[in-house]
Amino acid sequence: MLKLALNRTLLAIPTLLVLTAITFFLIRVAPGGPFDSEHSLSPATEENLRRIYHLDEPLLVQFGSYLGNLMRGDFGPSMYYRDQSVSDLIGSGFSVSLRLGALAMLVALCVGLIAGTLAATRQGRLLDTTVMALAILGISVPNFVVAPLLVLLFAIALNWLPAGGFDGGSHLVLPVIALALPQVAYIARLTRASMIEVLHSPYVRAARARGIDGLALIVRHCLKPAFLPVLSYLGPAVAAIVTGSVVVEQIFQIPGLGQHFVQGALNRDYTLVMGVVIFYGTLIIVFNLLVDLLYSWFDPRVVSSRTMSEDPS
Repeated sequence: MLKLALNRTLLAIPTLLVLTAITFFLIRVAPGGPFDSEHSLSPATEENLRRIYHLDEPLLVQFGSYLGNLMRGDFGPSMYYRDQSVSDLIGSGFSVSLRLGALAMLVALCVGLIAGTLAATRQGRLLDTTVMALAILGISVPNFVVAPLLVLLFAIALNWLPAGGFDGGSHLVLPVIALALPQVAYIARLTRASMIEVLHSPYVRAARARGIDGLALIVRHCLKPAFLPVLSYLGPAVAAIVTGSVVVEQIFQIPGLGQHFVQGALNRDYTLVMGVVIFYGTLIIVFNLLVDLLYSWFDPRVVSSRTMSEDPS
């Protein structure tokens, strides 16, 4: 397991370097600049700002300087919020996004596992058909469509929940549902397919022959092996929730990292966009590593096969 963690960590370094390079050069070739919205600036003032932020230097020199600062953990100052650093903005926004994303993932896991398990135990019946139909609908409709529909129904038509803002409690219900619904659908489908396979396995038939059935059979013999495909999906699920939160936070006016990213892109705030992208990239890589380690703990055969494939000698 230690060797697997080391290998994944070494692979993460070039991945982050490529991500940083692509984001750095793409944002600079996009039309506009960080000071274009400030029409009152004189040419001399704008030139001074460009010199302060090193934008007057060649791109390769800028990239080298940025990498050097990044190695020290410095994302630099924000070019739009000039009284704050990018690290401060990420720190303030991440606590909100983490709360939103963690709740969405918890809801997706609980509802998806229960729905998929119920569908598998009633294969071919009405409940199974209903769960799978709803899962296909959840996969097909993106969260930027689901979120406004939830606002129209529960906030405007029924007036049960607030339409936006962030004050904890009821303000989190609609954003969490909008983020969780697509992942509920994926997890339910994965759980159903895996659970059906496990339910037809020889050791489950042997357990039934010993008189074990119902909930005891599911919990003691089926849930852990059926959970393995879901566990391997958690890495992509986190990536989907991260990218989905960018849109959902903007729709519900939640002051998280997603809203900072959108505003940074609109304002051509180079350092803020770079900081959020690198932070999110690092977060996804770390979570994928944790998923790999958990997978090897659930099924030790996985780490052995991976180690053999990575080290043929």
